[in-house]
Amino acid sequence: MIIPKLSLALALLLATNLPLAAAAADTPPPKSWIDPDTGHRVTRVTDEPGSASLYFNDNSCTPDGKNMVYTTGGGIAVLDLTTFKTRPLVPAPARVIVVGHKTPTVYYTKNSAAGGGSTLYGTNIDTGETRKIADLPPRMGVSSINADETLGAGTFNETDPSAAPRANAAKQQPAMAPVSQSEVANRGKVLGAAVDKVLMMDARLAERQPMTMFTVDLRSGKITNILEHSTDWLNHLQFSPTDPNLLMYCHEGTWWKVDRIWTIRADGSKNTLVHKRTMGLEAAGHEFWSRDGKTIWYEIRFPWGVDHFTGGYNVETGERSWYHVNINAWSIHYDQSPDKTLFCGDGGSDTVVEWASSENEWVYLFRPELLNDSGSLGENLVRPGIFHPERLVSLHKNKYTLEPNAFFTPDQKHVIFRSNMFGPTYVFAVEVAKAEASKN
Repeated sequence: MIIPKLSLALALLLATNLPLAAAAADTPPPKSWIDPDTGHRVTRVTDEPGSASLYFNDNSCTPDGKNMVYTTGGGIAVLDLTTFKTRPLVPAPARVIVVGHKTPTVYYTKNSAAGGGSTLYGTNIDTGETRKIADLPPRMGVSSINADETLGAGTFNETDPSAAPRANAAKQQPAMAPVSQSEVANRGKVLGAAVDKVLMMDARLAERQPMTMFTVDLRSGKITNILEHSTDWLNHLQFSPTDPNLLMYCHEGTWWKVDRIWTIRADGSKNTLVHKRTMGLEAAGHEFWSRDGKTIWYEIRFPWGVDHFTGGYNVETGERSWYHVNINAWSIHYDQSPDKTLFCGDGGSDTVVEWASSENEWVYLFRPELLNDSGSLGENLVRPGIFHPERLVSLHKNKYTLEPNAFFTPDQKHVIFRSNMFGPTYVFAVEVAKAEASKN
């Protein structure tokens, strides 16, 4: 949960050193330029206004690293990561889930013609061959696919959230004190609609709507409930990219009120909390898997609005590493490079938290440094580290109502992000290495 930026300014053209885009609304922005502040080349890789890359922790690249899916006009398209050529794949309307880790398959749902449910499909990105996987009942949605592409996982509300009363949910758990508007304002310098979003999420958390987590067999379509009657708000399911039976999920809600990050086995066993809060106003979230499936990474606000870390939890050893992030180089979302040597981030606006400023409005590259790597830590101690930031792209013209959601390409030569810096949303790629002067 992030408080988004509210900006009334129109998106302007970038600095005068960049190629000029014509003022006409139907003229596309520049295709490529070198950011004058950073020296890194930026390429606009999609041509359709309104096109967008996927959420940062949803896998969008094929196992061979050659292609990436993105959304456009309610449909799904493909980007060749070598040539940056694009092509349509799935017509609208379609709700994309992820690309498989084993096969070049994009998984998505379409609303059913009748009954209020949806249908789960898989389409081969190379061949276009599509198969129907399962019909899903109303309110049931799949949000992750496991490593060997045998299971999907999702959640559903056990009662219709629009109906009243909600199955006596309040009797199953003590009611939570609602967050006040002044409390929300103290968590970030926000304006009306952003406060409204936090108030909405806090109210949803307090409702304690009973939910069930389930898996669906991608071969037979069989649905199995693995966590039933939870009055915690279950969200952001993410299967491990390597262990087909390990699932991460979150207790959604106002971050400083929930122990957010959990893992569970695909059979419903070993429901385990990853990060336990120990301080008032402490918050953890925006969790994602390392590419090798060994580490869960997430941001830590310790406490909210004061200091910031990117934390890692090794699911095999239990070891924890926290990298301190300078408050002037903080990001909303982070990603780790496939070879685990770098991180990237998508910056943040001055309306997200108290200490952020316009200095945060960049795509960042981070070089992690462990401060104690001797292996002599005492039991249960966190291994400390620090991020050394480098700016890749200015996002001062991006409205942070759209979060850029930066992530590395499989060859880690580029960082992909989405931005409305020219008005409509497009997908961009910035080179990790600085451009040669002769290319300008």
